[in-house]
Amino acid sequence: MTPSAPVPVVCALIERDSRLLLAQRPENKHLPRKWEFPGGKVEPGEDSAAAIVREIREELGCAVVITRALPTFPFTYGAVVIEMIPYVCVLAARSPEPHPHEHLALAWALPDELLGYDLAPADVPVIASYRSF
Repeated sequence: MTPSAPVPVVCALIERDSRLLLAQRPENKHLPRKWEFPGGKVEPGEDSAAAIVREIREELGCAVVITRALPTFPFTYGAVVIEMIPYVCVLAARSPEPHPHEHLALAWALPDELLGYDLAPADVPVIASYRSF
């Protein structure tokens, strides 16, 4: 049996005042109540940069500008392998404040505070990557 291709998933590390935005996953989704960098699946044929802008608009009702990409990496969740595609972003000029349309809560955390949150496992390596760039 041939393993399926990794599912491309984007996430945004939204920076503001030396802090990063975290979002708490809802109860009815995979990894309930875990904190994550917001984002989601890349649609077939969609560019990953366009996907993160779309996902943040849908999930948080705000607009972001990508400042840089971090290295991508595979992550295994049981039988599913994702290709994590992290982007460092800032809120666009005149963007509304982020609002948890699909999440339970939002939090702005200093980089040194991130590991104190109960993070989704795929988001933990993103922190090390962010700190090294």
